Amino acid sequence: MKVWSAIFVAILMMAPVMEANAKNYPCSKSMGGVSHCKDGKFVCKNGKISQSKKICR
Repeated sequence: MKVWSAIFVAILMMAPVMEANAKNYPCSKSMGGVSHCKDGKFVCKNGKISQSKKICR
C-alpha cells in the first residue's frame, strides 16, 4: 500500500510540469503538433502557421 501511495504522489507532482511543457510548444495539440519549419516559423500539421514568437531553423 505504501508503494502505491508513493507512486500516486509522484504522478501528482509531475502533472504540473508536463502541463507547463505543453504550453510552451509552438503548435498545440488541436493543431496536430509541428509539421515543419518555413522561413523561421513553425508550420503545424493542420497547415496553419504557429503564432509562436520562437524562431525555428
